[in-house]
Amino acid sequence: MHNHSKIVSILLDSLPYIRLFRGSKIVIKYGGAAQINPKLKEQFAIDIVMLYMLGIKPIIVHGGGKRINELLDALKIQSEFVNGLRVTSIDALKIVEMVLSGEINKEITAFLNFHGVNALGISGKDASLFQAIPKENGKYGYTGEITQTNSEVINNLLAQNLVPVIAPIACGDEAGHPGFNINADSAASAIAIATGAKRAIFLTDTKGVLDKNGEIIESLNISQTQDLYADKTISGGMIPKVEACLDCVKSGVEKAHIIDGRIPHSLLLELFTSAGIGTEFTAQ
Repeated sequence: MHNHSKIVSILLDSLPYIRLFRGSKIVIKYGGAAQINPKLKEQFAIDIVMLYMLGIKPIIVHGGGKRINELLDALKIQSEFVNGLRVTSIDALKIVEMVLSGEINKEITAFLNFHGVNALGISGKDASLFQAIPKENGKYGYTGEITQTNSEVINNLLAQNLVPVIAPIACGDEAGHPGFNINADSAASAIAIATGAKRAIFLTDTKGVLDKNGEIIESLNISQTQDLYADKTISGGMIPKVEACLDCVKSGVEKAHIIDGRIPHSLLLELFTSAGIGTEFTAQ
């Protein structure tokens, strides 16, 4: 005999959150194990179907670092990282775009469609979604910084009940320019800000932001986060993710979250339960 009242209470517990998010945009940066492990991939797709069916408007931005590295290695193209960001040569850019736009973007799109979501895959070049310039005066080669995001493109897709799946590649600044590779975390925050999303969620392979004792910090505001930079609690690959979250909340996104994509259905747990599972960022 199932414990009916327990099941009912779980359903009812999610009601306030469903009410809160209905009709709102939620940007999801999809990466790490959730993008690679077949079981987690399927659970992610089901989570997106659930959001979609509840009248929430998910917008997905994906990376693909691991697959890009594999292919660059196979083709013997060098690629280095500075401060967690790839320095992109022209040869690397061609591979980056091919992997992100050609392979990964379509794989995610097809997978979501198969599970019952009406997904449409695009890159930042489509309908001039992202305009960019070289990051830090070209210190990172063809790695760019977004200067403009055409939110109308995304809003039009959402109006047609489509789920946009976005590859983080941007248009160049002149005709014939090959474009720019964009860090997927910053692409996600640019999308969240431009579309006026209610939430931005970054799926990672970590529990969230950890304190000096390795315990998860459940919530942070802007000034608390600055202190954690100062004493090096936040370092390495966590920096671009935290930066992306801060950019979001500084520019009107209500909350940004870094959550553990290795946990099955982490998206649903973070959005629809009072416990939550990652680190959430707010302005104040």
